[in-house]
Amino acid sequence: MDSRDIEDLFAPAGYFNVRRMFGGHGVFDDGLMVALVAQGVVYLKVDAETQRAFEDAGLECFSYMAKGQTKALGYRRMPEAAFDDPDVLVEWTGLARAAARRAALRKAPKNKRPRKGP
Repeated sequence: MDSRDIEDLFAPAGYFNVRRMFGGHGVFDDGLMVALVAQGVVYLKVDAETQRAFEDAGLECFSYMAKGQTKALGYRRMPEAAFDDPDVLVEWTGLARAAARRAALRKAPKNKRPRKGP
């Protein structure tokens, strides 16, 4: 699956920027990574609020081996139905977008309070 294929796949859900990363691709919405494609498999961003929906659908977690240990990231396989049904794609991509936005908010620097005094 190349960048053009990925852009075409996600087109019903809006515009996404696709970039090559680590032998795969990252799928970005407004600078936030909402999906990754590794070895031809599409994984969507998950967080504590969306994890259950992905688990209930039986969608496997993205993981990789590093230094002899399995590492899991906050991405789960996209449902097969999303490849054929634009409404399903939009629904699941919406969950991934929301998870990516919440993650960005958690990482955003807190505004510092102004100093009191002279």
